[in-house]
Amino acid sequence: MSHESTVPDELGHPAVHASEVPEPGAVTIVVPTFNESANVRRLLRLITESVPARLPCEVVFVDDSTDDTPDVIRAVARDCPFPVTVLHREEPAGGLGGAVVEGMKAAGSDWIVVMDGDCQHPPSLVPELVATGERANAGLVVASRYVKGGSRAGLADSYRIAVSRAATWLTKALFPRRLHGVSDPMSGFFAIRRSEVTADVLRPLGYKILLELAVRSRPQTVTEVPFVFEERFAGESKSTAREGLRFLRHLAGLRTASPLARMVVFGLIGLSGFVPNLAALWALTEAGVHYLPAEIAANQFGVAWNFLLLERLLFRDRRRHRHWADRTLRFALIANADLVLRIPLIALLVGEFGLAVLPATALALVITFVLRFAGTEALVYLPRRRKAGTARSEA
Repeated sequence: MSHESTVPDELGHPAVHASEVPEPGAVTIVVPTFNESANVRRLLRLITESVPARLPCEVVFVDDSTDDTPDVIRAVARDCPFPVTVLHREEPAGGLGGAVVEGMKAAGSDWIVVMDGDCQHPPSLVPELVATGERANAGLVVASRYVKGGSRAGLADSYRIAVSRAATWLTKALFPRRLHGVSDPMSGFFAIRRSEVTADVLRPLGYKILLELAVRSRPQTVTEVPFVFEERFAGESKSTAREGLRFLRHLAGLRTASPLARMVVFGLIGLSGFVPNLAALWALTEAGVHYLPAEIAANQFGVAWNFLLLERLLFRDRRRHRHWADRTLRFALIANADLVLRIPLIALLVGEFGLAVLPATALALVITFVLRFAGTEALVYLPRRRKAGTARSEA
């Protein structure tokens, strides 16, 4: 194990010496694939040429394809000097990010390297990612396009470049502390120690799994190495407008993971409900409806508006805990109970505690808001106790 070998690199990347990788250096390369049959043969050849024998290696493909990608991988794997596993998923839960998590669970090495299956991530960098992590005693090593020596040359056009930069800026603005030291949170090419992966806390949605890992798993030490993002070898990019929307929903879910953040978003959604409420009140009173029944009816428009936004933006990942009809009824009862509770509470604050009407009203609004948030989270969206083996229908 004392010999030194130099890895040839047909793509023009700097050669990496095997002696740079301190022991232990075992690595599992996790590759999520979706219809990449035209790319996987070349990818496995490049891995074979790039990863030195001194670096124990296994490759785990987690495949969501509808073409012959799994068969191609198995055929090529017979000529590989390292183990190659194909995990084909009939139900691609969580998208590409979910596939990566499945691959991480199957990994048997100290280090896990995640890379795409389209040959835009150079396998020649795998030894350097592991070596850098060992030298820096890091938990996460990100291959970055935005540090000196890196390049985003493989992005197809100016539109994709602009989208990538905007997404990078947005994520770093939303998570300045969690992403400190990460210049490229949109990178899909990185190495992470298996001990740093807390798979049970991961909630991947879409293809930006590095962001999920950095925010939820919180590796203690993060470092970066530059890399040149290559052009896709074959096929078409999987980045679509639909994936972009999933990414934005993922960002919202990550940002509202803490109770305080959820309460803030809950309040903003509640404020937005005044718009349909007042619009309905105006329409009903203009139609000649008495203001009292009009107010009660108009409040339901605000309740419906708030419920839809909460379902889509704030509690999307908790909807499975109860049937949609159960959630709707519970939320409507809590939201309307707020009206019933507020007036007696104001009377109590004025009559018993001697507050003026205006501060009493403001305090009552705060109290009922907190109660409404706590009640909504606990009674509508938290899992209910159930007997083992009892299934609940999902919305």
